[in-house]
Amino acid sequence: MGGGSSSGAVKKHLQKGYKVYATREAALTIKDNLEEVAVRGIILADFAPAGCAPVEFREIDIPALKRALSLFEVDFPKVFAFAVQDHGFSPEWSNRAFRFEHWQRFLDQGGRLSDMIYDQDSLPDYFTRMKAMQQCCRKEAEQVWLMDTGAAAIMGTLEDSRVREATESEGSMLVNVGNQHTIAFLVAGERVYGVFEHHTGLLMEQKLVDYLGRFQERTLTNEEIFEDHGHGCAILPEAENHKFDFISVTGPQRKLAASLGYLAVPHGDMMISGAAGLVRGALNHFQLNSARETPNSG
Repeated sequence: MGGGSSSGAVKKHLQKGYKVYATREAALTIKDNLEEVAVRGIILADFAPAGCAPVEFREIDIPALKRALSLFEVDFPKVFAFAVQDHGFSPEWSNRAFRFEHWQRFLDQGGRLSDMIYDQDSLPDYFTRMKAMQQCCRKEAEQVWLMDTGAAAIMGTLEDSRVREATESEGSMLVNVGNQHTIAFLVAGERVYGVFEHHTGLLMEQKLVDYLGRFQERTLTNEEIFEDHGHGCAILPEAENHKFDFISVTGPQRKLAASLGYLAVPHGDMMISGAAGLVRGALNHFQLNSARETPNSG
């Protein structure tokens, strides 16, 4: 469902004069609007015509994982946690705007860190890539947790004790500079008060530092980021009640923002920020549900 390299391969195939057929579900990896998919020369079909070489798109290869784990005599798990980047299903308008509308809705509904992870019941219908991930493991899993890659990395930085302490006391700006997207949250306690997101490939160090500095100061606007081909910037009015002076940075391209503050190392390793965030997100969900189900004593 990710597009990117797979879409590029399809484009090159068509340019060489070959035909490409796709089921409607698989075609969504090219574009949410299937009319635009057809205009590009892709023929929508229910099955591969005779003579075609079928290529199956899937988010995760369960049989391959089973074989790999069996070599180490590891039992295949029944609970899965995945992080994927999902812009959401937006056939009629900008997927950048649609994705950021999701973040605005998240903030308006409370911005709780615990709400950044979804189970089978809470996953929004418009997250088609996450749903594709669910489909891949529906026969194997007893429980599936899903999270945005950026959100998982941000959550993971809070597993660094220094970041957690600063965030709980006065608030922090938490930054993840990924290979494709850069995302930053203004966080105080267990609540998110602001979200910034842009494409890393469009950000030189000076521009990123400027954007993040003004985001921290609550002066950056959504219009400026969207017009620069980013996703957007949203800050709640309540953010004025916090300082967000502490800055933590993680992500594979963190060198672009290294001058801003502390380089987070959750559990001693920056490379597991996303994985640590997934586990923490699931644990938070379990703990909250357990607290709700436990009757008050006395």
